[in-house]
Amino acid sequence: MDLKSQIRTRFEQLAKDRSEWIKRSRYYYEDQKKYFRFLIPEGSSVLELGCATGGLLASLKPGRGLGIDFSGEMIAQARRRFPELEFRRGDIECLNDLGETFDFIVICDVVGLLLDIEVTLRSLHRFCRADTRVVISYYNFLWEPVLKLGERIGLKMPQRHQNWLSMSDISNLLSLSDFQIVKEETRLLVPKGLPLIGSFVNRYLAPLPGLRRLCLSCYMVARSQKQSRKGDYGSTIVIPCLNERGNIATAVERLPEFGSRQEIIFVDGHSTDGTREEIRRVIEANPDIDIHLLVQDGSGKGDAVRKGFCEAKGDILIILDADLTVPPEDLPKFYRVLAEGKGEMVNGCRLVYPMEDQAMRLLNLAGNKFFGFVFSWLLNQRIKDTLCGTKAIFREDYQKIVSDRGYFGEFDPFGDFDLIFGASKANLKLVEVPIRYRERTYGSTNISRFRHGWLLLKMAALAFRKLKAL
Repeated sequence: MDLKSQIRTRFEQLAKDRSEWIKRSRYYYEDQKKYFRFLIPEGSSVLELGCATGGLLASLKPGRGLGIDFSGEMIAQARRRFPELEFRRGDIECLNDLGETFDFIVICDVVGLLLDIEVTLRSLHRFCRADTRVVISYYNFLWEPVLKLGERIGLKMPQRHQNWLSMSDISNLLSLSDFQIVKEETRLLVPKGLPLIGSFVNRYLAPLPGLRRLCLSCYMVARSQKQSRKGDYGSTIVIPCLNERGNIATAVERLPEFGSRQEIIFVDGHSTDGTREEIRRVIEANPDIDIHLLVQDGSGKGDAVRKGFCEAKGDILIILDADLTVPPEDLPKFYRVLAEGKGEMVNGCRLVYPMEDQAMRLLNLAGNKFFGFVFSWLLNQRIKDTLCGTKAIFREDYQKIVSDRGYFGEFDPFGDFDLIFGASKANLKLVEVPIRYRERTYGSTNISRFRHGWLLLKMAALAFRKLKAL
């Protein structure tokens, strides 16, 4: 009997006791379901490969749910338990074309059982769109001796054949298979339900740098590079402004043409220096350019950005600060990242090239570097400069952030973290574009170092609670 047949026979034998094994490790499986529900919104279309008896797939409450497993007995149990979902018997290493694509493809604790992981991953592109996310969970290879001991003493379902892979191994296999990692996460230092202690350790200590490498459960979210969005798109450039009269005409004059069409939206924050009148003058002086003026209902840059994005008609939405410390000439770089399929949200980075002498004060620079480290850890994606105001995102991806905004709440007067946190929650690929940060030539900054620094600390605490301590 070949190895594949041995594995299949083994799981057919284990099928009748599957529910009992899940009960014995209830804490582990409940945490797993909780994190998958965090990653996958209700109502999504979900394909689960290696679905066993269907409990995880059902817990996601998919609008369309399809589970595939090579154990006939496992599939029979899944059909009886969850008749509202579809389950098929099949070998996930050589799937036939299913004739459909999915929002999410889940491979939960199965990748170590595959005989050829790369071939299996390559076959998944047929079921992917540009916005499809592949979510893989697996055990930390450091836990191999503990888990093998658990099998011997009856605390873990015995599996025998197993590939013990590190996260870097899985990352490399995804890369070889033309998938791009969006983010990685680890969970569970204590995989058993110890009253009070276990929950505290897993929520607040397990995510910390250093300790997180020791966690049992590893999660990876990836997207297909073969199916990434590439094309010629229209763009909307939203320019929030408060007392920026001297920069309005310059912003329009210096803005280069890119994409199939352009729209410029100025959002005025109740300026008192004649900014609104200057925008109207520039609109009249440039009838061949699609320029609009909006006036904020509330206050703060975040409110201005949300109002501008709500009215925007372009496929790609770009923020340009009216102080022009980020040169308008750099915006094509942001557009190209999205149009060439290299990312799904673009953040400017002012901390790569040397700055002009007065562009950023020393304390601001130190604060930005500190928060860059903190938020890279919180988001599980590298982000060096959290407060660069220039960002770009597809409008349809922005709508995902809007639909899930209640998860974080209306917490951000800047608008930067509303987008960054929302993009992380929506599993969007974040890319940073280095820009040369210039000194302001008109007006004065609206940033208060200490008041806004304190607000950033509160945002970091919120992000920890909402993204890590789940």
